[in-house]
Amino acid sequence: MSKQKSILQLAESLDKEVYVQFTGGRQLKGTLKGYDELINLVLDDTVETVTLGDGTTRERKLGLVVGRGTQVAVVEPGEGREEIENPFDGDEEEEAAEA
Repeated sequence: MSKQKSILQLAESLDKEVYVQFTGGRQLKGTLKGYDELINLVLDDTVETVTLGDGTTRERKLGLVVGRGTQVAVVEPGEGREEIENPFDGDEEEEAAEA
């Protein structure tokens, strides 16, 4: 049997900042120090972004974290990441103005 190549190229992100989103909505930012074939992640200098009920966010420093691979939903590199405007925001206002 041949071993399948992982679609995640985490080796390129070692010792670099990554953003990780877990199932359940937990969001972490930290330096990727290690990983395995099950996508268990070791992050250092980790900061969790917590979204409160009123929509505001705050950050909580966690330090060294081991994230279980079965809970990882998204891994993004820290470099080249930028937030874009949501193209669907404001559609309701435009439709109401047209009517």
